[in-house]
Amino acid sequence: MVKIRLNRVGQKKNAIYRVVVADSRTAQGSKVIDQIGTYDPNFEPAKIVIDAEKAKKWIANGAQPTEIAAKLLKAAGVEK
Repeated sequence: MVKIRLNRVGQKKNAIYRVVVADSRTAQGSKVIDQIGTYDPNFEPAKIVIDAEKAKKWIANGAQPTEIAAKLLKAAGVEK
């Protein structure tokens, strides 16, 4: 199953997340299929940059967002 989830990058205590499409059986932080955006919680308000066209394409193809990724997609204006 393909999932839309977050991959943590950045330094210690300064996390930045990539919103990625990956196989649910792969380990967190390993090989990804596609990167569709970023999430930076270090700003107020948090920076959310998501490519809406890619996200909609993956959701239409059956990718299931995780709970947190679904909240970010909704905040970015991408309907599930």
